[in-house]
Amino acid sequence: MKRVLITAGASGIGRAMAAAFDAARFEVWVTDLDQAALDGLPAAWTAIAANAADEGQMRGVFEKMGTVDVVCANAGIAGPTAAVEDVGLEDWRTCLGVNLEGAFLAAKFAAPRMKAARRGAIIVTSSTAGQYGYPYRAPYAAAKWGMIGLMKTLAMELGPYGVRCNAICPGSVEGPRMEGVLEREAVAKGMTRDQVYAGYAAGTSMRSFVEAGDIANMAVFLGSDGARMVSGQVIAVDGHTENPNPQV
Repeated sequence: MKRVLITAGASGIGRAMAAAFDAARFEVWVTDLDQAALDGLPAAWTAIAANAADEGQMRGVFEKMGTVDVVCANAGIAGPTAAVEDVGLEDWRTCLGVNLEGAFLAAKFAAPRMKAARRGAIIVTSSTAGQYGYPYRAPYAAAKWGMIGLMKTLAMELGPYGVRCNAICPGSVEGPRMEGVLEREAVAKGMTRDQVYAGYAAGTSMRSFVEAGDIANMAVFLGSDGARMVSGQVIAVDGHTENPNPQV
């Protein structure tokens, strides 16, 4: 049975990924900081409280696992919503730390195990913010662009060992995290939450937000043998973003 590790896997996109890999008959390992959410996961999954951006904790997770076939570097935070001159340096560092450094650490500890096995897949959860400019979200966009650069480098570095690396770029995903983004952007832009929501939806050709399950289905495909020659790719699951910032 193949083994998958999903960081920030106890809720939202991460939990949807875990459920989808479970359905695909993977042995599921999940890390998260939310102990209550971890406690609510299925007993068949291995759940570990760990900070994806903490090197010592992530080393310990991989040592417990031993071998791993698929890693989903999914941990992330939205970071501040503010004009760049109002962004604090600590807020900037925290956002890049969780998003970009979290992906780096997942790859750092997965790489030697996958190279030894001469197979594996690393999937990073970037964002459409990693493909376009994103006003009022400078730290988040910088982190998500950085994750794509990291992924493409990993694809080149690890490809000779049979290891594939790809990035999924979700668009606006229904759920509590996006609700927080909508509320903060409404304040920053002097708009209502519903106006911001409508603007995001209008910026896609599908005129709709996506759901966590849409992201999870793509992750399972990228982790499967059916994607054996898919590597170094940036794959948007966003209903086709035509204009990412229609309100600006």
